[in-house]
Amino acid sequence: MDLDTLAEDIKRWGSELGFQHVAITDASPGIHAEHLEAWLQNGFHGEMDYMSDHAELRAEPGRLMAGTTRVISARMNYLPQSTQPLRVLRESRKAYVSRYALGRDYHKVVRRRLARLASRIKEIAPDAGVRAFTDSAPVLEKGFAEKAGLGWIGKHTLLLTREAGSWFFIGEIFTDLELPTDEPYGEEHCGSCSACMDICPTGAIVGAKQLDARRCISYLTIELKGVIPEELRPLMGNRIYGCDDCQLVCPWNRFAKSSPEQDFSPRQSLEDTTLLELLRWTEAEFLNRTEGSAIRRINFDQWRRNIVVALGNAEGAADIVEELKRIRPSASPLVAVHLDWAIEQQAKKLEAT
Repeated sequence: MDLDTLAEDIKRWGSELGFQHVAITDASPGIHAEHLEAWLQNGFHGEMDYMSDHAELRAEPGRLMAGTTRVISARMNYLPQSTQPLRVLRESRKAYVSRYALGRDYHKVVRRRLARLASRIKEIAPDAGVRAFTDSAPVLEKGFAEKAGLGWIGKHTLLLTREAGSWFFIGEIFTDLELPTDEPYGEEHCGSCSACMDICPTGAIVGAKQLDARRCISYLTIELKGVIPEELRPLMGNRIYGCDDCQLVCPWNRFAKSSPEQDFSPRQSLEDTTLLELLRWTEAEFLNRTEGSAIRRINFDQWRRNIVVALGNAEGAADIVEELKRIRPSASPLVAVHLDWAIEQQAKKLEAT
């Protein structure tokens, strides 16, 4: 088998499947495993126990698939067209959903394409071991992507490339084929820029490439299952699922390309809807309208909790208070804590007008 030719074929097949960049590296995580260990020791993972529980698997890819010698990394752009994120963020009664979660769940889209790519490899090398991942197993995805040359890890801890900014998903295929490897991206291009660190609403980027997830709005709205710390609630603004601020200000995202994938186009008008509209969804509506969406990572109580906090941060308005009070009697204990806070915030604003 000509492995050089196969490597080129894999990259061509990846492009045909909608990936903007496919590259190959060896299976050693190198310094990235050390960075993970330091991050965990600092407690920056918060309640994400799965990060610490499976740290050894991230450091040893061969434990996920025996015999792994290479990691094929792939990038797929996801930025939807014309969603005007800055305008939505400025309108306090609107709901801001991270751009990656507006369309179909990326796990389904990217992993299905990677599975097809893996099948193509198996056609040529039937005895080869291949296994595809998309944020679906303990893999040091950004580390392998950086080693493969897909980009460099920026100060906001996201993967960056001069050609496409950071609005993309990455996924991997582990294999035991001794494919030729690509060069790492090499030089980083953040320079003295600190825009992402400066803009973070909650100060979660505590140093270059140092993210304290416990303060990150993505963590607070998605990973945190319980009560959001009161001191962080006013800093969350109208962000109800994730946060894109560090990407929105990154100079390299001037070069980001919108995605041609229809699966990533917004659903349920979530790119431009009001907080009150979403608060009125019943649990059945929530489950129905978010079917096939990454938003299903959270449950209905978390969804309402996040919306209630955003309404507490909205401009003072009698109709907001009325709606918050309307749902208070039937609210779960988790939502009720945030409802009481939001009603109090709104009352203070109305008093001041």
